[in-house]
Amino acid sequence: MSLDWLPREGGLKNHDLWGDEWFGTEAPCTMYELKPITDPKGNVIDGLNTVWITLNNPKQFNSYTTSMVKGVIAGFNRASMDRSVVAVVFTATGDRAFCTGGNTKEYAEYYSSRNTEYGLYMDLFNGMVDAILNCKKPTICRVNGMRVAGGQEIGMACDLAVAADTAIFGQAGPRHGSAPDGGSTDFLPWYLTIEDAMWNCISCELWSAYKMKRLGLISKVARVIKDGDKFIPNPGVIIDKYIDDGEIVFGDFKTGEEGKAAREFMKSATIDFELLDKEVGKIAWTFTNLFPGCLIKSIDGVRQKKKFFWDQTKLANRHWLAANMQGEAFLGFHAFNTRKITGTDTIDFIKYRQMIAEGHPMDDELFEAVLGKPQE
Repeated sequence: MSLDWLPREGGLKNHDLWGDEWFGTEAPCTMYELKPITDPKGNVIDGLNTVWITLNNPKQFNSYTTSMVKGVIAGFNRASMDRSVVAVVFTATGDRAFCTGGNTKEYAEYYSSRNTEYGLYMDLFNGMVDAILNCKKPTICRVNGMRVAGGQEIGMACDLAVAADTAIFGQAGPRHGSAPDGGSTDFLPWYLTIEDAMWNCISCELWSAYKMKRLGLISKVARVIKDGDKFIPNPGVIIDKYIDDGEIVFGDFKTGEEGKAAREFMKSATIDFELLDKEVGKIAWTFTNLFPGCLIKSIDGVRQKKKFFWDQTKLANRHWLAANMQGEAFLGFHAFNTRKITGTDTIDFIKYRQMIAEGHPMDDELFEAVLGKPQE
């Protein structure tokens, strides 16, 4: 018996929450672009796409402004609702940085000492991480350069990461007046050993893409330095040996004259993301050839472990980060924001600890004593 007699509504409903108002092309902005799926031979597959959500603020290392955060939320929501989308690629413009976190200029000049305002901003930041974790499409972080601080955190919210071998990873919070509570304290213990996670959170050391691949943080590392018609590895990282004098050195940065020579070479090196984009394409093609319902259920099953700890702490962290804007964050963000004026990007930590040990109140006298001074 036919079911044609059942009343049915035709057409497709629009489930988007936003239009294009949070996307742009002029920095600083978040860009949103559909790119067609291609097969391994480069043939375009009609009607199927990846979405590229791109942080566009290269002059400030793709740090996200308040408006850009809204763009990321809107982008992942739209991609989640788009029936043609197979996967989302989260990346940034240029070859220097994926993202170095929140925009320090905005933090220092607007949000410092405005605790309630920063709490409202952190509601948006939490919404950005939630948008990535809740996206009903697989998410790939295409790491085109530095992934540091909040950039590390939003990158870890993605399901997979593919990195240029020039990328570096790490946190900056305890050195610059904050704590890595936008996801790193939740996600890193899942990716790394507990002590590696601890040290990475608090030391503010920067680790190479090769080291992070060895430790399990990222899925793939691709060469991006082109010398003539050949791709060569990052000359600043040890990849030709695993052990030296009983210590694991694979992925460590070269030091001394070798490190100096590598840094000099990189000043004029040609960067080409062809191999990086091929790796992204391979992942998207793999996703294309899987049942979409089974794929996202499998992904959500793994995401739940990340989301469990994120959801447990994100609100308490939001409140602490807002309160901290009156104290150490005020100092840290202003020190970094005025580094070209003072010649230093941090406070005088020794003087600060000495004054705290003496019971000095957190007041303008303390701030003046530990912040750098304008140079002549």
